[in-house]
Amino acid sequence: MTIRVLVADDQPIVRAGFASLLSTQCDIEVVAEAGDGEEAVRLAAEHRPDLALLDIRMPLMDGIEATRRIVRDASEIKVLMLTTFGLDEYIYGALAAGASGFLLKDATFPELLNAVRVVAGGEALLAPSVTRRLIAEFVRPGRPIAPARELSDLTEREKEVLILIARGLSNAEIAAHLTLTHNTVKSHINRLFRKFDLRDRAQAVILAYETRLVIPLDS
Repeated sequence: MTIRVLVADDQPIVRAGFASLLSTQCDIEVVAEAGDGEEAVRLAAEHRPDLALLDIRMPLMDGIEATRRIVRDASEIKVLMLTTFGLDEYIYGALAAGASGFLLKDATFPELLNAVRVVAGGEALLAPSVTRRLIAEFVRPGRPIAPARELSDLTEREKEVLILIARGLSNAEIAAHLTLTHNTVKSHINRLFRKFDLRDRAQAVILAYETRLVIPLDS
């Protein structure tokens, strides 16, 4: 299956570079390029790509607001954020807005390809260890627990699965850790997502931290 990608970055050279690299792959097609957030939202609505690769800092509309609008209008579109800094203060907001992961702009070509394929497939959160540390930085003790996020509806097994997702484990690793089949793990995750209206693992990680089910290691 071909992954249809929208690339948005306000720097023409960077945008063209990502688009050119992605276009070398037989399973990836760049269907549109945007120079700002507003154009990205418009082109996403027009082309309905499988994945939008968005710079987090763009003129007219930043990547966070663009993500929010793209996901609102077409929840099936996955968003992969581009950032210059590993601890960009806007990353947490981007994930909360609906982004499925993030990628540093100095990533290698194999890392870029892997990120696009992983996020487009919706199978796992990109760079879970980095994302976990970043979320821990912005969800610290003293920050109010999200009042609408109650975990009482979760079974103990679902809580275990959520904790392991937040720790960055893949489905296969969760299955091995809990001595479950892969299909059973997927069933637990699907029920968890339905109960909290989560669209992907990124939002599950946020849920685990916001409710203090998982506590940042440095707290």
